[in-house]
Amino acid sequence: MQAIEIDETAKTLRPCEMAEPEYGERDVLIDVVAAGINRADVMQRQGLYPNPHGGPNVPGLEVSGRIAAVGRAVHQWKVGDEVCALLSGGGYAEKVAVDAGHVLPVPAGVPLEDAAALPEVMCTVYSNVFMTANLRPGEWLLVHGGGSGIGTAAIQVARAFNAHVAVTAGSQEKLDAVRPLGVELAINYRTDDFVERMRDRTGDGADVILDVVGAKYLARNVEALAPSGRLVVIGLLGGRKAELDLNKLMGKRAAVIGTTLRARPDQEKASIVAEVTAEVWPLIESGRVAPTIHARLPLDEAARGQQMLEDSTSVGKVLLTLGS
Repeated sequence: MQAIEIDETAKTLRPCEMAEPEYGERDVLIDVVAAGINRADVMQRQGLYPNPHGGPNVPGLEVSGRIAAVGRAVHQWKVGDEVCALLSGGGYAEKVAVDAGHVLPVPAGVPLEDAAALPEVMCTVYSNVFMTANLRPGEWLLVHGGGSGIGTAAIQVARAFNAHVAVTAGSQEKLDAVRPLGVELAINYRTDDFVERMRDRTGDGADVILDVVGAKYLARNVEALAPSGRLVVIGLLGGRKAELDLNKLMGKRAAVIGTTLRARPDQEKASIVAEVTAEVWPLIESGRVAPTIHARLPLDEAARGQQMLEDSTSVGKVLLTLGS
């Protein structure tokens, strides 16, 4: 099959041919129609985020397509089903094998190709913002990187659950692009202090912060938290290490939580997939939440797609397409 692999020496992407993946008794084999590009893919190419389960060095954490084969212990899916799936890697390829518990149906009304924009971002958003941080109706969510795939998904899901949403982004164009998704407070981090803007708008600050920056924002994120606030760190674009004022954290009775999705045990990921299917898929099928897609590129332009994320020129998801 055709795939895109990482040249670990040059830290670049290159087309290649490799054997089709083997699938186990609890797996399904998917003919890939499209794959989503995520920031984690860029980090994997840079040598900063290796596949925790080993295997071919092919990036890609989410795909959509049709089931080509099922393992003998799989009963919930059949050959020909149109699905999307959460992966640990391997999505930039014509076929992927994946645990059947990590597979989701394509939501009604969503084109099969576009469904590749959903699994990783929706599972990340729902598991962190709702299952971990317990965002409640009426609370304020602050999303850093509001124009990203994660950001555009978080805005819509939070609004659908009747929370208020603030975002940061680095350009007025990105802020203008995400406002229609339900943003109530749009902050340009290059010109405005998000701590002051949050306090001015809410009085206390954010109840939940979803952060992809890490060390660079740690102190200001704690400042921006409301009493009993929850900071969830899911990315390290601004570094790994920072000083934390524990007295300030304790005074607010706040929590700092660090999580990843990719390295979780299979059963944990299956539980997240099940909750997302039950809680988020109806919102998509009703039209209240929709994938935000910036570009669709052929598989052999994967490097160009990753560059869009590195240059921060995209709003929403960049997809790689492999045809019908």
